[in-house]
Amino acid sequence: MPTDEPADHERPLPLDPDIETGETTSGLPLAIHLNWRFIFLVGVGGACGTAARHLLGDAIGTTHDFPLGTFLINIFGAFALGVLLECLARSGSDAGHRRLLRLLLGTGFLGGFTTYSALAVDADTLLRTDHLGLALAYAGGTVAMGLMASVAGIAIARKVVRS
Repeated sequence: MPTDEPADHERPLPLDPDIETGETTSGLPLAIHLNWRFIFLVGVGGACGTAARHLLGDAIGTTHDFPLGTFLINIFGAFALGVLLECLARSGSDAGHRRLLRLLLGTGFLGGFTTYSALAVDADTLLRTDHLGLALAYAGGTVAMGLMASVAGIAIARKVVRS
């Protein structure tokens, strides 16, 4: 049965995608960061991602003073985030279940899984133990490889999800 409602991709986007289009009782737009359901999703995803990082990081460990676990986790996380966000973007507007998936898996799980704070601590440890070259290669390599992994994830998602 046809409806007069426009398809998701035909609807105008709000000026700020982090503002709900509905209104609060005061008549003002509802900010996503104040919605307890969204906060809960990010928290659950973040806790699961952090636990996964801890378990995987311990299993991989370090190799010859190089924090291999943190390096691989950050590269894989950047790749997965590229895939996730491109798939979600190609499947429609950032609303409904797509927004929930972005918050749970992207902001939450992958935000907790990747760990650029550990990258900074690991680089500092390498510097303090007189491994200047390794520290620079590790920090720069993680950022560069993370960017390449994210671009690769986006490219793969584009091939898989045709819009």
